[in-house]
Amino acid sequence: MVRRRRGTRIRVGLSSASVFPQPLERAFEIAADLEYDGLEVMVWSDRISQQPERVRDLKHKYGVDVLSVHAPCLLLTQRVWGTEPWAKVRRSAEAAVLLGADTVVLHPPFVWQRRYVRDFAAGLEKIKNETGVTIAVENMFPLHIRGRVVSTFAPSWDVVEQGYDDYTLDLSHTSVSGSDALQMAKDMGSNLRHVHIADGTGKAGDEHLIPGRGDQPCAEVLQYLVSSDFRGSVVVEANTRSAVDEDERVADMTEALTFTRKHLGQ
Repeated sequence: MVRRRRGTRIRVGLSSASVFPQPLERAFEIAADLEYDGLEVMVWSDRISQQPERVRDLKHKYGVDVLSVHAPCLLLTQRVWGTEPWAKVRRSAEAAVLLGADTVVLHPPFVWQRRYVRDFAAGLEKIKNETGVTIAVENMFPLHIRGRVVSTFAPSWDVVEQGYDDYTLDLSHTSVSGSDALQMAKDMGSNLRHVHIADGTGKAGDEHLIPGRGDQPCAEVLQYLVSSDFRGSVVVEANTRSAVDEDERVADMTEALTFTRKHLGQ
């Protein structure tokens, strides 16, 4: 598994989710044009995202590395690659190997996936050992329903409580949960492998704003990564669905990249 040597440059990638509803190929094109260091492939309804061989073709066509694969573990992707959760995790890890990515981003189990919950930590370790791919569990958030705080994730939306070996930190999710993102990064410690850089205000759900447009400590977290000798990748995972046209979408992705590199000291 490739790890960043002390003092080397943190790679900044673009999540293919950032260009939705445009197709995966458009994400490769934007990443190449703006000179991102690579792409995170979100496996979801886009048919090509579900076919690693075709994703590999795009990688070579545009000369853009695939840094990570986001497993199809969202509610809207529950039937992508079947419904058995371990089969989806394994296929994601195998896709990462084929694409040369060193990380799979994975959400914790839903509460109704009881067998998956029971075997989760051990299963992650098994697949990691077999494939050499880091499976980084992402911090999530609870729901607020009629005055009650409800978690749809088990054992908890707060993955730090579970003590996993590998984490993804998402700053839009810390906004929704009301967590201290910088403190969460510190609590994840040397097990922090991957970061989704985005922003939020805590007022409109999982916003995934361009970093710098909300109230999350995006700059401080990026600066912390440099000072802590973070060895993973930082991926821009922003929502551009409200962009009026492609020019505005590209401008948003440019702003996000500029912000991220600035605060990484690049």
